[in-house]
Amino acid sequence: MDWRNHISSEPNICHGSACIKGRRVMVSVLVDSIAAGETPEEVASAYDVTVDDVRAALRYAAELARERILPSPASAP
Repeated sequence: MDWRNHISSEPNICHGSACIKGRRVMVSVLVDSIAAGETPEEVASAYDVTVDDVRAALRYAAELARERILPSPASAP
């Protein structure tokens, strides 16, 4: 599955945040829900999107993580 078939970023929709195509459901909301322990099926039902949309959001997030490195806190001694 190519996430590009499910996700778009339009300047006039959600301030340009990545969203599910044709919807005002931000990718970050879907990923946050998965991180909170919800299943893809629960997230899809809660936001009226498809399970493939949720999986595409996760793939989009994974690609961002590969492209961008965020500083992590120093390890404890």
